[in-house]
Amino acid sequence: MSPGTRSSAPSVTRDSWLSPVPLLFVLLWSTGFIVAKLGLPYAPPLTFLILRCLGVLAVLLPIVFLWRAPWPRGQLLHVAVAGLLLQAGYLGGVWAAIKLGMPAGLTALIVGMQPILTAALAPLIGERVRPRQWLGFLLGLCGVALVVHAKLHLGGLSAAGIGLCLFALLCITAGTMYQKRWCPGFDLRTGTVIQFAATVAALVPLAIWLEGLDPRLSQVSWSLDFILAWLWSIFALSIGAIFLLFTLIRRSRATEVTSLLYLTPPTTAVMAWLLFGEAFSPLALAGMAVAVTGVAFVVKQAHNKETP
Repeated sequence: MSPGTRSSAPSVTRDSWLSPVPLLFVLLWSTGFIVAKLGLPYAPPLTFLILRCLGVLAVLLPIVFLWRAPWPRGQLLHVAVAGLLLQAGYLGGVWAAIKLGMPAGLTALIVGMQPILTAALAPLIGERVRPRQWLGFLLGLCGVALVVHAKLHLGGLSAAGIGLCLFALLCITAGTMYQKRWCPGFDLRTGTVIQFAATVAALVPLAIWLEGLDPRLSQVSWSLDFILAWLWSIFALSIGAIFLLFTLIRRSRATEVTSLLYLTPPTTAVMAWLLFGEAFSPLALAGMAVAVTGVAFVVKQAHNKETP
C-alpha cells in the first residue's frame, strides 16, 4: 500500500480513541438491554421498534428541513439497505428473541460473536486482521462469556429464539460492513432519516401480520416505564448511540468498531446491578477486565499497523 493510499484510508488516530466518543458510544449502546427490559412488557417488539423509529423521524425531519441538511447523492439505496440491516434486522431479531423468552445472557453471548465474525470477513472490505488482534477478539469473547455466565441457562430456549439471535448477529455484521464499504460518509441527519424511514416501511407489514398492529395501537400499554423506555430509545439510543456508531464507522476500521461491542455486556451488567439489583459476581468483574484487555489488543494493533 502506497503512502498516499494509506493516508487517505479512513482510520482512527490514537487521540480519537482516547476521546470520549468510543466511551460514550459503549455507555449508550449498553442501555439497549435495559430499555428492552423496561419496555417490552408493555408492547410487542416490532411495535415498540416502529414507535421508536417514528419518534426519531418526528425529531429529525424538522431539523433536516430547517437546516437544509444535504441528502446523500447516489447513496440513498445503500444507506437504506444498511439501515434495514442495522435497525430492522439486528434490533428486530434481538428484541423478538427476548420477547420469546430467550435468556438475556445467551442472547448477549450469541450476538457477542459479531467482532469475530466481522474479523473473519474483514478481507472482503480490504481490512487485514493481525494475529495479535485475533488474540484480542478471543479475549473479548471470553470476557463476555465470564460476564454473562451466571445468566447462561436453557430456560425459555427455543429454535425460534436461537434463529432470531443468529439472524440478528448476521444482520449487524453485514450492516456494519455494508455501510463501511458502500456509504461510510453521509450527513448523519438525513442518513438517519433514510434508515429509520426504511425500517418503518419494512416493519409495519410484519407487525400487522405477526402482532396485530392497528392504528389505535391497542397492543401498547402506555405506562410510565414504557414512556420512559420509549423516550430513552429515541434520544439516547436511536439518535445518540447511532450517530456515534456512524461516526466511528466513518473514522475507523470495521474491526475496531465492532471490538467495542465486547464492552457492552459488562457495562450492561453493571447497569443492571445498579438499577435492578441483579447479581454482579467477582467472576463477572474478572470477565470485564478480560474484555477490556481484548479490545485494547485490537485497537493497539490497528494503531501499530498505521505506524510507518
